[in-house]
Amino acid sequence: MGKRVAICAVSQIKMDSDYWYMRFQNMLLPCLESIVEQTGVTFDLEKGIRDIITNSDDVFDARTISNNGVTDVVGAHFRGEEKMAQEGINGLGYAMASILSGHDDVILFMGHCKESQTENRLMNTNLAFDPFYTRPLGLDFLNASAFQAREYMKKSGVTDEHLAKVVVRSRKNAKKNPNAIESKQVTLKEVMKSPLLADPIRQLHQWPVTDWAFGMLLCCEERAKEFTDNPVWLTGFGNCMDSFFLGDKDLTSNFSLKKASERAYKMAGIKDPKRDFDVVELKDLFAYQLPMWAEGVGIVDENKGGEWIDGDGPDKQNVNLSGGMLSGSPLLLGGVARTIECVLQLRGEAGKRQVKGAKRAIAQGTYGAAGQHQAVVILEK
Repeated sequence: MGKRVAICAVSQIKMDSDYWYMRFQNMLLPCLESIVEQTGVTFDLEKGIRDIITNSDDVFDARTISNNGVTDVVGAHFRGEEKMAQEGINGLGYAMASILSGHDDVILFMGHCKESQTENRLMNTNLAFDPFYTRPLGLDFLNASAFQAREYMKKSGVTDEHLAKVVVRSRKNAKKNPNAIESKQVTLKEVMKSPLLADPIRQLHQWPVTDWAFGMLLCCEERAKEFTDNPVWLTGFGNCMDSFFLGDKDLTSNFSLKKASERAYKMAGIKDPKRDFDVVELKDLFAYQLPMWAEGVGIVDENKGGEWIDGDGPDKQNVNLSGGMLSGSPLLLGGVARTIECVLQLRGEAGKRQVKGAKRAIAQGTYGAAGQHQAVVILEK
């Protein structure tokens, strides 16, 4: 068995703030049909898709055993199916393990999330906290991130104006991305005057409500040519969990992201992250996370996030040319969206935002309060 995993095809529907007229099965079906059309893969148990990984969440779907509602539309009946109920990027780690271990040689990976189905999506994230001590306080991913944002800004010199620059740039990049939601242009002044949600996080600092679905076909190195002439290789994966209670960790240490990056870099042979990537996609749920996660993956020096923004670092290092999370992606699938953007870039299919000659990319995803769990994938042409 080879040492690389091939991504043979990716598919997605356009992100939308409210797919009220589509059930998630209707969102997934065109993604599956596109994968089959691109690759010619079948569901033959000997040579085709035998095992499937799905990505969904009981709370966002408002049903228990959420994957039970999608088994038919992704072809998972009468065969193996595993559910990834956390940040979808971890499904890629699952697929890599299945393929590199020799357990499978072809994996279909599909997922969906409809954030519009809940009246207040942040209420869902309250369930991620301890039910006895912290959940009754009303903690959610927003106010927990506000604690982190304030501490990070004090430590790194990042200001409200820096965060406004992040948002303005995100919207500008999203204009070149046909799958993004937020491409309405805003000014620094408009961002800095937008209402505070949880100090220092403003309304325009937060990712928009997003409904989305995707599909990916992965296989072992030996069989890649059966499905594509233009594979993208998954060469590194790493993830790490930080402490559960906010009070037990240094909110600005980037502990879990540094560890996840270290593991992915070791696997892929990355020596200098500042120079080794042509494309970088980071999951910036909130504007402050773009410079903070950039420090965490090592493309920016510690506590230099403000200087990085002022020096046009994001543009020079091709960071979030897709528009990132701030221009649309569901909380559950943000890391997958970042990965798919990297695949399109490496395949030369990114349209107006294409990086010429892109050969290596990094995608990052996070879930949990204040970046509690982090995962990183390395992709190569």
